[in-house]
Amino acid sequence: MENARLKEWLQRYKVGELSEAEILALLAKPSYAELGFAKVDLDRENRNGFAEVVYGEGKTVAQIREIVETLYEKSQGNILATRCSMEAAYAVQKVIPEAEYHELAKVLSIYKQHKALKGDIAVVSAGTADLPVAEEAALTAEIMGNRVRRIYDVGVAGIHRLFAKEQELQAARVLIVVAGMDGALPSVVGGLLKKPLIAVPTDIGYGANFGGLAPLLAMLNSCAAGVSVVNINNGFGAACAASRINQLV
Repeated sequence: MENARLKEWLQRYKVGELSEAEILALLAKPSYAELGFAKVDLDRENRNGFAEVVYGEGKTVAQIREIVETLYEKSQGNILATRCSMEAAYAVQKVIPEAEYHELAKVLSIYKQHKALKGDIAVVSAGTADLPVAEEAALTAEIMGNRVRRIYDVGVAGIHRLFAKEQELQAARVLIVVAGMDGALPSVVGGLLKKPLIAVPTDIGYGANFGGLAPLLAMLNSCAAGVSVVNINNGFGAACAASRINQLV
């Protein structure tokens, strides 16, 4: 149950627009929207701080459009769809013109609320090839109400590029470090800074990268203390964790 909606009902009850029986009937309604192929969680923002996020991969264009429309009509907060195709984004934009599509990250975002931003979260990428995952993380963190610093293409093959950004890294409260290939960058950053650090392995690399398994294992085995690791290419999950840490400060 969203707090704003509950307050509205109580106000209407106070002025006699809703009876006690009507209030009870409204409260008895399920906190999700039944679409047949999906049950859209309408109470997630109240529980977890952000509305249900639509994972687009594996869903049809029509399914994505209907889920996003439902969230737009029935929830108060911002809306995010990840792994969203351009075709699905255009279908949503036809009915919700303010929806914005970020092609590189395959992210669809709709801002219904512009909250004061907390910060900073630094999203650091090893190489340009890692940018789709890094941008998924950055866009997710932003729509969840965080200021984001983007520090891109500072991988260990040219470590001087990272050192040149030390001041920006020190200013961040939380770090998201994205890397493929050998996955070494989170260990380097983790050894330099006393910040919460979430490492994101990507599937970028030649054959022995094993689709991201090599950097995943490297990050899990990091000798830098305090490095946390999410799944391969999971920029969204890293941003959720970073946002929760940042919002506590």
